[in-house]
Amino acid sequence: MRKGDNQLSSKQIAAFQRLIYSYYNEHRRDLPWRNTDNSYQIIVSEIMLQQTQVERVMEKYGLFLARFPDAVSLTKATLKEVLEVWQGLGYNRRAISLMKLAGILVSEYQGGVPADAEKLMKLPGIGRATAGCILAFAFHIPSVFIETNIRRVFIHHFFQDREGIHDDEIMPLVEVTLDRSNPRDWYYALMDYGSQLKKAIENPNKKSAHYTRQAPFEGSDRKIRGAVLKSLVGKTSMTEEDMIIAVSIEKERIKKILSALVKEGFIVRAGKTYNIA
Repeated sequence: MRKGDNQLSSKQIAAFQRLIYSYYNEHRRDLPWRNTDNSYQIIVSEIMLQQTQVERVMEKYGLFLARFPDAVSLTKATLKEVLEVWQGLGYNRRAISLMKLAGILVSEYQGGVPADAEKLMKLPGIGRATAGCILAFAFHIPSVFIETNIRRVFIHHFFQDREGIHDDEIMPLVEVTLDRSNPRDWYYALMDYGSQLKKAIENPNKKSAHYTRQAPFEGSDRKIRGAVLKSLVGKTSMTEEDMIIAVSIEKERIKKILSALVKEGFIVRAGKTYNIA
């Protein structure tokens, strides 16, 4: 598709929808969060799925809901209790965001979830794409949004001869091809199709202007932060020296990471010891 040309005929739209649904009807992934329209449960799944593989989320999703089945129960939990379940998902800031979000749902929405994009985007940890997912999956509202698998599908089918494709070029195509009578299944179908595309061919998202290669996890601050929190979840408190031994890292680096975790509200310092906030 040429730059600036985002017009599709009705025949093209119908053919595209048939292709996506044909794949979905044969290869639909049976994921637990697809078997509910409970808005809290869907919010939990969408925040877990941010930057995390489906397989890892499946390991934690049921455990999390068993421990914190609704927003009220999550507001009563300590950060340590939440991190005990969250361990293994990574990007632990999302756990804090989810706890803050639950507090707002209870205080402002009686524990429910607003079916409004602007209100959703004011909640911690929720951007435009996540808000769109919640509207479609929890409320069956034909919202228009782009996430990584959807982007992959549209680049593959409509921008094969292009590089540097911007989302604002893709968004009109997402809108015009949307199955407004069944947005929930339509987006599930797009995501499943996009997931298999990544396995079948070279990732089309490399052609996106928004594409960035994720930094290696091994040896990263992110890995060390996770190791520090994992160590603290299992103990009452630890000293800086305990941490150096536990995560096998040099003193100056651990000092920097501990300082950042204190500032972000993950841990607190009491004298020479640290524990989960």
